[in-house]
Amino acid sequence: MKFSVKVKTNQKTQELKFVSNQECIVRLKSLPIEGKANQELISLFSEHFKIPKKEIKIVSGEHSKIKWIEIPLTD
Repeated sequence: MKFSVKVKTNQKTQELKFVSNQECIVRLKSLPIEGKANQELISLFSEHFKIPKKEIKIVSGEHSKIKWIEIPLTD
């Protein structure tokens, strides 16, 4: 399953807000320095979907505010 993710960094709170089934807005506390924001993003998806971090992939947009995230389908 793929998600279009709009990332907002340097926020006071963490939030994963789904706009539709495959589109979400994510607020992160981290700054986009040395991949810290991407790591925090993967952690949030991991917690939300209860899957290991290693199964979540940033398909495109690693250095962009708009990203495509891929997670395995869950039963």
